[in-house]
Amino acid sequence: MKSFWMSALALMLVSCNNNINVEKDGKTIIGEDPMAKLEDRQLSQEFKDYWFNGTAEISSYELSQARYGEMREGTAVMIFVTEPFDKKDQIKADQTKKTNRPVLKLNATRDFNTGIYPYSIMSSTFLPLDKKDNAIKIATSIQEWCGHTYMQLNQDGNQYDVMLHSYFQSEGNTAFEVDNVITENQLAAQLRLDPKEMPVGEIQMIPSTEYLRLKHVETKPYDAVAKLSETTDGYLYSVKFTELGRTIAFKTEKEFPYRILSWMDRYKDGAAPMVSTGTLQKTIKTPYWKQNANKDAVRRDSLGL
Repeated sequence: MKSFWMSALALMLVSCNNNINVEKDGKTIIGEDPMAKLEDRQLSQEFKDYWFNGTAEISSYELSQARYGEMREGTAVMIFVTEPFDKKDQIKADQTKKTNRPVLKLNATRDFNTGIYPYSIMSSTFLPLDKKDNAIKIATSIQEWCGHTYMQLNQDGNQYDVMLHSYFQSEGNTAFEVDNVITENQLAAQLRLDPKEMPVGEIQMIPSTEYLRLKHVETKPYDAVAKLSETTDGYLYSVKFTELGRTIAFKTEKEFPYRILSWMDRYKDGAAPMVSTGTLQKTIKTPYWKQNANKDAVRRDSLGL
């Protein structure tokens, strides 16, 4: 597999017919700009005022996580923030460039114990805000006392370049490609734009990197059925993975900013199906990256952490 930085566009000349000249792996080729086919996102002023004001939204959740056939209690946190994304290097941009893409980034963490030893899970998902596109990048790490794993998906045209490093010999260090379809990791961020615009019906979806690593399931698109229901106090978006015997769901607020009120994940863990859940506790808006002094530790109280 060609890694994403080798596949990145080194030279781009956009012509009137949406064709581009690109230098890829030292060769100049001509092809159609894949972004030209994507529809622009229409962001409301309300959205811009909320998300582009120099702060992040941080929400804490009471976590109930299935692992090894038992339920574990823990804490989850969702951090949403907008930032510029360098589409060449596929990382947060340090410099202002016209080619940068605005993204809504979701850093999602889960912390729980399994008996004597702890689990710590974090995923970062970058959802573009300029085009109606799938996640550009997803990176996930899992740490526990047996070892740790790292998985990353980078969008490259019609595919994702996937890199996996694992302490399991059967998984080892691998690199491969999968089709570019909607990902489960991007759902929570995409719901924040407008639940009513979520895809419904029969679709293909790549399961979350958290699920793929915890259950050691093959990374690929799976057939799924997505539904959106309106309730008295919000929206319920559910996805049933028919082949996996797994159902996930997110409940959001009824009005903007459509906070994630709860989520559930039902699949067989051990001898019987079990349901993992997250329930919203508290939310704050703050530039947390500026609050790293000892005196700022009291701010965790406002999140119940």
